[in-house]
Amino acid sequence: MIPGLIIAAPSSGGGKTTLTLGLLRALARRGAAPVSAKVGPDYIDPAFHAAASGAPCLNLDTWAMAPARIATQLDRQARRGRLLVVEGVMGLFDGAPADGVGGDGSTASLAALTGLPVVLVVDASGQAASAAAVVRGFASHRPDVSVAAVVFTKVGPGRHADILRKAMADSLPHIPVLGCLPRLKDLGLPSRHLGLVQALEHPDLRAFLDTAADAVEAHLDLDALTALARHAALTPPAVEATAPGHVMPPLGARIAVARDAAFAFSYPALLDDWYARGVTVTPFSPLADEAPDGMVDAIYLPGGYPELHAGRLAANRRFLKGLENAAARGAAIFGECGGYMVLGETLTDAAGIRHRMAGLLPLETSFAARRLHLGYRVATLRDDGPLGPSGASFQGHEFHYATVLSEDTARAAPLFETRDALDAEHGSQGLRRGSVMGSFVHLIASAPGPA
Repeated sequence: MIPGLIIAAPSSGGGKTTLTLGLLRALARRGAAPVSAKVGPDYIDPAFHAAASGAPCLNLDTWAMAPARIATQLDRQARRGRLLVVEGVMGLFDGAPADGVGGDGSTASLAALTGLPVVLVVDASGQAASAAAVVRGFASHRPDVSVAAVVFTKVGPGRHADILRKAMADSLPHIPVLGCLPRLKDLGLPSRHLGLVQALEHPDLRAFLDTAADAVEAHLDLDALTALARHAALTPPAVEATAPGHVMPPLGARIAVARDAAFAFSYPALLDDWYARGVTVTPFSPLADEAPDGMVDAIYLPGGYPELHAGRLAANRRFLKGLENAAARGAAIFGECGGYMVLGETLTDAAGIRHRMAGLLPLETSFAARRLHLGYRVATLRDDGPLGPSGASFQGHEFHYATVLSEDTARAAPLFETRDALDAEHGSQGLRRGSVMGSFVHLIASAPGPA
């Protein structure tokens, strides 16, 4: 393992992600070989992390991952760099309403499990000495979570920083203030319905990351921050390939994976698992009208933003014909969320325009009639298939705004039975017809049991 620390905050929107990106970029410029992780089921922030550090970012999720699985993830990152920076999710103690296989999914749960120290990022706008009371509350809330330092963001001009530092020195002298970042107009990140606009779509990502790194170097004590890092109190399994909780079993020996702005939501851990099992992964771009390699025995269409590109995808006949040909020869085809919508018959965009999709599953979806679907899920296979035997379960999550207009179970069988984080029944989910299958559930890890 390598030393690491966790960047957390009292709530979302306080500058945690921007600080993390600036820190990763600044450390990379120093030659410190940072690697990163993101708490929770997030696809977008990890892509920004990877751009900032130059190394893949892995997700750590105590609700969905057993401790041995998290240890494996940490060990993989240890092989890629020398210092681990973990970005938390939402507020430090925000998680699922009930524990999963390793905790409630909160940043605090991961901090307690790993023993990694927490650097608390506090938005100081609208307060001064009161900020020290916020830090005190978070530092004392759980004795098994170590808040080792604080960084204040959105600090005003004049004596604001001096007041913050004095309040901390007077009441919490054992928690150092590593820096006070002023409000910076050039460090906003554009967003859309599923969060930030993707890293690959940012108009000038390199300049943004360098500006963030400049701010971190100017206002933070980087040496003091890195000196806080500690080794995680977890031991990885002796044999990684047999570690529990893999994302999903390989769908074949050669798998084509869709990868572009419409299909960007795949976990790096999934591909790591497949590589560790000797799978050959072939990327292709549906937006560029590329067909999957005709020699593969499986195709994976991850989530993303196909609803923003529905017209273009509908016109890309080479891509759609490639899916049709693969299905005809019995190749396993699996679509998650956005990938599931594309496997359906139609997708209606935000303007109400109905677009023909692949037509491999009897499914019609709409982004014009938007409704948020959000939450952890346990998804259990109803029948034997490429994902595993009947009864095999996966920990996963749902996060989308699409509405199902039609899901014809007379022409295709439901894929999963699902339960929510409180273990309440959530109904059937997804469809399977022949070797083609999909659902709105993003699979994070196999659950304990026959999988």
